[in-house]
Amino acid sequence: MKISDTYAAAKVPAQITAMFWLLKLLTTGMGEAMSDFMGQHSVPIAAAVGIFGLWVALWLQLRQREYRAPFYWFAVMMVAVFGTMAADGIHDGAGIGYAVTTPLFALITAGIFFAWYRSEGELSIHSITTKRRERFYWAAVLATFALGTAAGDLTGIQLNLGFWPSVLLFAGIISVPAIGWWRFDLNPIVGFWFAYVVTRPLGASFADGFSKNTNGGLNLGDGTVAGVALLVFIALVAYVTVTKRDGSVIDAHARHAHPLAHPPAPHPTAALTPEAD
Repeated sequence: MKISDTYAAAKVPAQITAMFWLLKLLTTGMGEAMSDFMGQHSVPIAAAVGIFGLWVALWLQLRQREYRAPFYWFAVMMVAVFGTMAADGIHDGAGIGYAVTTPLFALITAGIFFAWYRSEGELSIHSITTKRRERFYWAAVLATFALGTAAGDLTGIQLNLGFWPSVLLFAGIISVPAIGWWRFDLNPIVGFWFAYVVTRPLGASFADGFSKNTNGGLNLGDGTVAGVALLVFIALVAYVTVTKRDGSVIDAHARHAHPLAHPPAPHPTAALTPEAD
């Protein structure tokens, strides 16, 4: 592997903390509301924003040599928007039910993880220190967003469970890896990716519960929910960028001590944190 293909530090937050999960949930809800809002006004414009926005976000993120919060979270946000569009586009455009697209996206996600593990021998996000691993990572993130979108719409709409009961359902499901990691020594990498997938339908169910006028929604509107979520998202990303509360300081110290070292191990009290290399 060429030296230029290796990063000095992992391209993800050094610690997976409560702030990480809060931002992740926020991007999922925001992606759902933004995608629906744009799609209701103009499908061509929504598609252009989703595709071009994703390309710009990933281009900027892949150009970084280390984790930088604004670029990383902008990429996550655009993956959320595009992943929602992809799942909804297949359902609405091709008329394929969520009962079909949910297992389909599950197979695609599993295939990406299989290829990633076969190529790299691990799935820890703290090993994202090469360009190839980062490409696998973002492919997996995109697939998990599409899978989560389909799963959330399957329970909330197609199975007519409703948005707020879906919130309770997925909140219960996401507690499984947390409890498994805490009490039963669940593999932290398995726990992380399990929770990562479930945050998508959980966040989207929250957003739909506030924005929609059906299935128990509060009818605040997709535009309102997307706008409020975006403002909170910008504020939180600015906060972690300035305060380094997302582990950036730890990365900097590690690079100072050994510029080619792997990132430090996660904090022992951080739940659902993949093991470092």
